[in-house]
Amino acid sequence: MRNRSDNAIAVRAIYNDVTFIDEFLTPECVYDEKLLTFGFNQKNDRWEVESRTFAEVKKKLLFQLTNAGNPLISVEDSNFDNRGELLLWHDHQGVDLRQDYAHAVLVALQRVWRRPVQIRTIVEDKPALLRFDGNEQSQKTG
Repeated sequence: MRNRSDNAIAVRAIYNDVTFIDEFLTPECVYDEKLLTFGFNQKNDRWEVESRTFAEVKKKLLFQLTNAGNPLISVEDSNFDNRGELLLWHDHQGVDLRQDYAHAVLVALQRVWRRPVQIRTIVEDKPALLRFDGNEQSQKTG
């Protein structure tokens, strides 16, 4: 007869964190454990509950474990507008970039690239282009 410890070892041998949550997290578990998602509201300058729904909780948990919670960013064009500028693309997946981190990354990349650098993303549910030219940071939405 197997005990709980043996079962836990067997489950751990088969599943990693992502596959375990994907397989075993249920709406009942989210409700019973009072799980929720939260995020920083820049307008109110505080952390707030975003959602208590099963789908959103599961999505956020899985996202935090995928790529260690780091945003997925790729090079879209290394000669943007035929000016040698670097254009990056952020795979949004429902999570906005932290603006302070995005600015710091653009500054560092511009220092290396020596030309303006921009990233195409979504900010507050609107398409946006964040840009740093070496002197000034700008953001175009729409």
